[in-house]
Amino acid sequence: MSRPVTAAAQEFVEFAEAAAPRLRRTAFLLCGDWHGAEDLAQAALANVFVAWRRIRRQDAAHAYATRTLVNLYLADKRLKRVGEVLTARLPERPAASADPDVRMLVLDALATLPRRSRAVIVLRYWADLSVDQAAEVLGCSPGNVKSQSARALDKLRTVLGKAMADDEPPGRLVEHRHEGGSTRHE
Repeated sequence: MSRPVTAAAQEFVEFAEAAAPRLRRTAFLLCGDWHGAEDLAQAALANVFVAWRRIRRQDAAHAYATRTLVNLYLADKRLKRVGEVLTARLPERPAASADPDVRMLVLDALATLPRRSRAVIVLRYWADLSVDQAAEVLGCSPGNVKSQSARALDKLRTVLGKAMADDEPPGRLVEHRHEGGSTRHE
């Protein structure tokens, strides 16, 4: 025997159906793979469902879901495998860009950033949040967002500049040998 769906549960279902694609895309940019993005978006929606009765405004629900997604991503360090390797395979969806090689270069460069820097870049330049909005989502000061954004953009310029100059195939890490036999991946 099925239980009747409450109005709050129905509201959440409608919200989840509308918000899930955006959350998945944001999660993909954060974690770099579609399967992880799906898991991250599902976990964020589960947390939003638990708090649904406390969320009063619809616009607050989107902000809460985004913040929950970013917090889950940042807290997920303990589950990240050391041997994890990002591949050069295109996502399952068709690329919106005219040049998939450039898209792969940008995604590879984004993957070189530390988790928090990557979150700042995704929130500021993909989700198009202001400095103050990104700071609120990340739970830090606007100055912190600005400095992390500047450092991350500098690193992206360096990585993308080298990749474009070397004309490396997308999805391949460039390996550099240093004196003493150590190896560094860029």
